Amino acid sequence: MSGSIPFYQKQHRHYDRGYRSKEVESAVSQYQSSSSSYATRSRASASLSASRGLSASYSGLEESRLSPIPKRAKPTYLAMDKENQIIGYVVPIFRGSQEYASGLSDTEEARMKESAGYMARRNLFTSGLEMERTEQTSRKVSVRQSAEHISLSKRIYENEEYHKCMNEDSLMHAPKFVIKPRSHTVWEKQCVRLHCTVSGWPDPRVVWYKNNVTIDPMARPGKYKLQSSYNVHSLEIDRCDFDDTAQYRVSAMNSRGELSTFASVVVKRFKGEVEEALPMPRHGIVSEYGITFETNIVDGFGVSFGREGETMSLGAMVIISPNLARYQPDVQWYRDDVLLQPSKWCQMHWSGDKATLTLTHLNKEDEGLYTLRITTKTKYETYSAYVFVRDADAEVEGAPGAPLDVTCQDASKDYVIVTWKQPAVDGGNSILGYFVDRCEVGTTHWSQCNDTPIKFARFPVTGLVEGRSYTFRVRAVNKSGMSRPSRTSEVVAAMDPADRTRMRGSSAPWTGQIIVTEEEPAEGVVPGRPKELEVTEATKNYVVLSWKAPGERGHEGIMYYVEKCVSGTDSWQRVNTEIPVKSPRYALFDLAEGKAYRFRVRCCNSAGVGEPSEATEATTVGDKLDIPSAPGRVVPTRNTDTSVVVSWEASRNAKELVGYYIEASIVGSNTFEPCNNKPVKATRFVCHGLVTGESYVFRVKALNAAGLSECSQESEAIKVKAAIASPTPPYGISVLECVRDSMVLAWKQPTFIGGADITGYFVDYREVINGVPGKWHEANVKAVSDRAYRVSDLKENRKYQFQVRAANMAGVGIPSLPSETFICEEWTIAVPGPPHDLQVTEVRANTLVLLFKPPVYQGRDPVNGFYVDIKEADAEEEAWRGVNEKAISTNYMKIKILKEGETYVFRVRAQNKAGVGKASEPTEPVLAETKPGTTEIVVDIDDDGVISMNFACSNLTPDSKFVWSKNYKEITDETRITVATSGEKSKAIFNMPAEDDIGIYSCAVTHTNGESSSYTLSAEELKKLLEISHDHKFPIIPLKTELAVELQEKGRVRFWLQAEKISANGKIEYVFNDNTLSQGEKYKMNFNKDTGVIEMIMESLLQEDEGTFTFQLQDGKATNQSSLVLIGEVFKGLQKESEFMCKEWHRKQGPHFVEYLSYEVTPECCVFLKCKVGNIKKETVALWYKDGREVKGDGNLTFTEGVLNLEIAQISKKDAGVYEIVMKDDRGKDTSTLNLTEQANSSTALKIQSTEEGIRLYSFVSYYNEALQVTWHHKDSAIAFTDRIKSGVVGEQLWLQIIEPTEKDKGKYAIEFHDGKGGLKRTVELAGQAFDDAYAEFQRLKAAAIAERNRARVAGGLPDVVTIQELKALNLTCNISGDPVPEVVWLKNEREIVSDDHYIMKFESGKYASFTITTVNTTDSGKYSILVKNKYGTESADFTISVFSPDSKK
Repeated sequence: MSGSIPFYQKQHRHYDRGYRSKEVESAVSQYQSSSSSYATRSRASASLSASRGLSASYSGLEESRLSPIPKRAKPTYLAMDKENQIIGYVVPIFRGSQEYASGLSDTEEARMKESAGYMARRNLFTSGLEMERTEQTSRKVSVRQSAEHISLSKRIYENEEYHKCMNEDSLMHAPKFVIKPRSHTVWEKQCVRLHCTVSGWPDPRVVWYKNNVTIDPMARPGKYKLQSSYNVHSLEIDRCDFDDTAQYRVSAMNSRGELSTFASVVVKRFKGEVEEALPMPRHGIVSEYGITFETNIVDGFGVSFGREGETMSLGAMVIISPNLARYQPDVQWYRDDVLLQPSKWCQMHWSGDKATLTLTHLNKEDEGLYTLRITTKTKYETYSAYVFVRDADAEVEGAPGAPLDVTCQDASKDYVIVTWKQPAVDGGNSILGYFVDRCEVGTTHWSQCNDTPIKFARFPVTGLVEGRSYTFRVRAVNKSGMSRPSRTSEVVAAMDPADRTRMRGSSAPWTGQIIVTEEEPAEGVVPGRPKELEVTEATKNYVVLSWKAPGERGHEGIMYYVEKCVSGTDSWQRVNTEIPVKSPRYALFDLAEGKAYRFRVRCCNSAGVGEPSEATEATTVGDKLDIPSAPGRVVPTRNTDTSVVVSWEASRNAKELVGYYIEASIVGSNTFEPCNNKPVKATRFVCHGLVTGESYVFRVKALNAAGLSECSQESEAIKVKAAIASPTPPYGISVLECVRDSMVLAWKQPTFIGGADITGYFVDYREVINGVPGKWHEANVKAVSDRAYRVSDLKENRKYQFQVRAANMAGVGIPSLPSETFICEEWTIAVPGPPHDLQVTEVRANTLVLLFKPPVYQGRDPVNGFYVDIKEADAEEEAWRGVNEKAISTNYMKIKILKEGETYVFRVRAQNKAGVGKASEPTEPVLAETKPGTTEIVVDIDDDGVISMNFACSNLTPDSKFVWSKNYKEITDETRITVATSGEKSKAIFNMPAEDDIGIYSCAVTHTNGESSSYTLSAEELKKLLEISHDHKFPIIPLKTELAVELQEKGRVRFWLQAEKISANGKIEYVFNDNTLSQGEKYKMNFNKDTGVIEMIMESLLQEDEGTFTFQLQDGKATNQSSLVLIGEVFKGLQKESEFMCKEWHRKQGPHFVEYLSYEVTPECCVFLKCKVGNIKKETVALWYKDGREVKGDGNLTFTEGVLNLEIAQISKKDAGVYEIVMKDDRGKDTSTLNLTEQANSSTALKIQSTEEGIRLYSFVSYYNEALQVTWHHKDSAIAFTDRIKSGVVGEQLWLQIIEPTEKDKGKYAIEFHDGKGGLKRTVELAGQAFDDAYAEFQRLKAAAIAERNRARVAGGLPDVVTIQELKALNLTCNISGDPVPEVVWLKNEREIVSDDHYIMKFESGKYASFTITTVNTTDSGKYSILVKNKYGTESADFTISVFSPDSKK
């Protein structure tokens, strides 16, 4: 039976079924009743067994003293651990080192006995039956005794378990850590949390320790946070620093015991901020001197920026105390934790109190973190700052930056491998490759090592002369040109490493003897095969082989031949056929990229060429090193007001990573600039030199020898501003009031608020009993914003101490020092308590303003005034003197008795009827001076007459705010004052200046060194400002008449207005539909500066002249304009009248009718047709027609005094018809017609029409003449015409125009007209749906007209096609109109163009757009467009640019 047991039995305490049977129970009882003889025999057998070297393994229990069990029992041995857990079976070992497992059957037991006896006899060379029997008996006794003990232990255990369940104490157990806290390594300023899970009953009390010191969260509020929930306990450490590096212990304790466990926290600081690898100094008192030196570095160097080729000096003042003349500290400089040594690139100087490092010729290799380390015998001090080195200006525009860190590796007799790092700046075009140059030491001639540029940043240079020394440099090239060369490498000699080591080694000491020996000539030996041939490096440009020399080489030196073979063939070709190589390394060039090769090497010497080495595996020519993948997520965080900390995820699976380049771009610029010009290997970097207040995005590139990776994704935008910190402690705690169970405390604001506004304060108190302070208690759970607070629930006549903590958005600061001990007893004095919260503002050389708050304790009567005291800061208490003789009622006072350069302190006392109370706590010392750059509030009135108070501050921080106050109370209601802030300027604008605005206005800038100013607005000042405002608000040229239109002779149209006053320098601009008009054939302009009459005359009105005419006047700043709208029916009526007058003029140039044909009936029923003519002469003839047929006069025609008559005697129906008279001569003719029929006048129904001006009612009549009388009615009343309601006639149309209709215009409208023979009346109902529809259409037409007038337009100025010669400059200009001012976008081939140095686009004065190409080239050919857009519409204009070169033109 095997000695192992199943896994499920190992987990059970009682797994052997044999011990749970009835047989075992009976056996136990027999053991107890047996005689003790068996026990004696058992001990004797055990002793005998021990004397013979036998041993048995038991379960850990004491040896049993029970009697042996019957044979039928199935004994076994159980192996148990220290906790009584069964772990397996064991059996005694007899005279051997093997273990045997005991089974349950007699057969197996007998077999085991035989085996044991056999082994014992074999090992001890003994035999005999008696010995075997003794061994059998001993084994049986031991097994039975163990079984008895196990059975009893089981019963005892079960009994104990039962009683434990019946006892309450069984629930109690000592603490146990289910989950222990884990150690952490974190970056500085990160948070870390240690947590553990504890079990135990009663619930353990958990205490955290730091280096065996109890952690008290109240000692450093906000630093430590302890939490316990459901047996899970945690310690959170906020914003870790170096002091938090420690061993932390958590202890759990209850009534059953205590248990502790440990975890370590290591806080690391970023390499770019403070050194980590500098050696530690020696601490303690120096025995040589017996004194301790104190070292302070002051006036240190800051973050510096330089450019390649410049010289830079870094220096700092060092103060060492005590100052011993003969003692000099150890001054060391480090760059990136590497100790610098004096060289031609850097020089160091120590003057006794100042350390200086001079970088004589900056290169990008000099970029890094510089650390000054001052070491004394007792301690050391360090100071660090980063130095950034930018590329020098490229010799060719667009060329890349110079490579850096050129180093030489694997130098041998035949070649050197040169490596370098790629530059961060590629000049805007991808780098095509690199050229390596070499220069032999002692010469100045540089020779290029490679004919074609290589992209891999590693290159083996061959063709070197053994024993000579060289330096190397590298240049980068892109399509724009070559970069500047890199800094030269260190000098390297072309020789084997063994030779170089031998040359550097020291020679043997001179003994004074020269011993010459002569070796016997040895026979030449052909060298053996080279060993361990391998390909150490393979790129698409070269392959490097290395091997070891053979063992069989003779006494002379050996050289090597290298052979290659295309994989898959057996054709070997010697590579170096002419000169064998001397070094066991070789670089092969001119291999076909993508092909696979095998290589082998042969040794040679004077005895011959040896056998080839084993060939290498097939090697495919190509770059084995891949370009790294793009870095992961980039996260920027705030650092200072000019720097940002950028962290990112490392490139995945990057091989031979060199480092990272970080780039930054101002949001919206799309231009990225490098933040570092030397790769950094960390995944966190501080980017300096940023513009405060600007928003930046960042991206990162990784690089190795194969090249630069793709850029990472851009980070989120971050605004550059200083990171915030928790505020320093408040100070100056005092009592303002005290009653039986509460006290009112006051304190002063912290000296440093952490870069963010304080959000509140927390007050703690503790009782002091017999001079021993108690435990601190929170007075307020919710933060208070005022610097005064009432602490309640105190006990009368008890002594208390207080402390205050300030909080901002960064957290709660550390508490203040405990206050003095105050007694809680009620104040009963009659005078008021002390004022509090004194603040000094508007400090100048001779004045300042003191602000304060009234006392909390009023005394017996209300406070009725205040007194301000002053004294010099260093004067005695007796020097306090009053500033004001009469008490002031305000909570502020301007003090005007200061002396420039003197330092003062102030205090305030309150008074009531009972007298003057206790003085307040004094202010901090204030120096009376006007700081450089101090500005005052300036009152300004703009061209619109708006009165504003303006204040500018040039010392703003990112968190600064302008706070405006009236009578030193912050303005929060903008009903009367509107505050507008832009950049470094803020203005308070008076909405409607009035007497309510009289007062003292002040402006203070937060987060500055007290920038503030005030302005007093009195009644006289307000009156003066209102007068000036009125003059500014209305700077117009007064007009006698507005723009009007009139018709002149020949139908000419005259637009005119008259200005009341305008100077000779006045300018007039004539505008039609937003287009400027100029003098010409169509427009005749005249400006009479004496009378102020301005006119424009047009010969006639055409259809395109419909629109708005505007005269714009300007006389200095004064402007005015007047417009006249001629559209719709108004324009048509004026046009028709103009045409009529033009025709009339031409008609009157010949014979014409002064009065047209009419008729008159005499009492005798005769009808006279008569007319009056003018401008006739003898040759003028008059012809009468009736219904188109000439009528003979027959004596009835009379022609006297310009009157023509035709008499119709006894008129009848046959005389009805159309009569016409024609006057003509050689100058022309004129016609007049009269209709003598029974036809009556008629009209159409009255209709409703909407126009952009309002609603029009109209009707058409069959004919119209001056005799027709027309009357309009509204609601049965005749309409009185005004400027809003007009009527008129156009042709045969009679209309009524209602301008801007209202509800009052609803109702019934009617038109009546009479022609002398009869009358007609037409009506229409303008109400209900008819009015609503007409009004809605009017609104639509009005909006459409406004949109049409104001929509964005391209007025003209752009050609259709521009043909221009290459290298010329092109400028195009066009006029843009629209209200609001349109947006202008220029397009090339349907893509938007962005203004840069090549394309310059301007939009000036809201109307002039220009497009300039500075230097035209052939790529500028194409289709261009300008797109203008505002809320009313969009319009575009296209033009084509064709560029030709002078040669092609010829």
